[in-house]
Amino acid sequence: MPGYIIFFLFLVWGGLLGFYSSDLRRRWHEPVLRYPVLVIESDDWGAGPLEQAHALDALRQILQSHRDQTGRYPVMTVGVILGIVDRAAMATNHSDYTRLTLDDARLSTVQTALRAGIKDGVLAPQLHGLEHYWPAALMAAANTDGQVAAWLVGDGIARSEDLPSHLQSRWTGAATLPSLPIAEAQINAAAAQEAEVYMRIFGVPPTVAVPTTFVWNDAVERAWATHGVACIVTPGTRHESRDGQGRPSGDGRTILNGERGQGGVLYLVRDNYFEPALGHRAENGLAALAQQTERGRPTLLETHRFNFLGDPTQSGAALGELNRLLTEACARYPALRFLSTQEIAEAIAHDDRNLIETNVRPRLRAWLARIRTLPRFWKLARLSGLAVPLWLLGKVA
Repeated sequence: MPGYIIFFLFLVWGGLLGFYSSDLRRRWHEPVLRYPVLVIESDDWGAGPLEQAHALDALRQILQSHRDQTGRYPVMTVGVILGIVDRAAMATNHSDYTRLTLDDARLSTVQTALRAGIKDGVLAPQLHGLEHYWPAALMAAANTDGQVAAWLVGDGIARSEDLPSHLQSRWTGAATLPSLPIAEAQINAAAAQEAEVYMRIFGVPPTVAVPTTFVWNDAVERAWATHGVACIVTPGTRHESRDGQGRPSGDGRTILNGERGQGGVLYLVRDNYFEPALGHRAENGLAALAQQTERGRPTLLETHRFNFLGDPTQSGAALGELNRLLTEACARYPALRFLSTQEIAEAIAHDDRNLIETNVRPRLRAWLARIRTLPRFWKLARLSGLAVPLWLLGKVA
């Protein structure tokens, strides 16, 4: 090959690496785990229909039927909603919002099921929100939306899933679209209130938070950090509002595991899904576990309570898929570890060498797997031929 062609190739490769240097460095510095790690992350539990108690008991039995090689049970994190509208009170007083909290006697069976799972080490509570909506926005919407007005005073204990999706975002005023920002003073007061209720119910401050619908902002991070939250679960990006069509809207930035936000909060990424009611099967979870393990990342599988409630055929099938997922995961990955999201965050924060890989070769393999997920970079790497030396590097790593 003539020298000028080699020179041109190196020039192109150097330019490509230089242009993407920030993305490449960030993926190098992202922690690499020594072992495959699987967490089932489930949201929307807590204040809501009483049938949750039966579902939580069924989940606890399945989780207790599996262990990793260290003897640990699988952990299902439960993103807890601490309150819901008190329909009985609202039926007699339509003008003032009234809340039913999880520690109300009417929700005692749900409390009991949650506490049993926590005591047995298979359920790990995480803060999802005082409500799965912003109450002032909900009340404003009820003035013009008959569906919302009816939801406030319907029969039985309300389900937040029955609200229009844009109103299920807690940290933006979505009574009108596009949504309006909430004043920081109001955010601070709401974060303090939900931390107090969480502490009252669970006896400890919230340390992990999962923003409802993944819509939140800097002010929320600062407020949560003030009240003990050290880790925020993200989808790998951040949305801050709802657009004119009600869709989550953000700046498009990418978030990686271990990066930090306002108040020093640590981010973890949950961008894989296991929703059997939507057609996801054990194979979907296993595929995610394989990808994340190759990339040296924990596998946080997102699922929601709706999979395990309602129609017995559907909920039974969802439990069966979860059981099959855990069975296959243990069989395929003898070194698999079951940890909570909080434990992963603490290991990253303290650079725990029992979990965090420090040797160059496995870190290099994980980095090479990660950079293949940069679509534009990897497409250009293949077109320019840079993918060849990177592939060879992977062979010797």
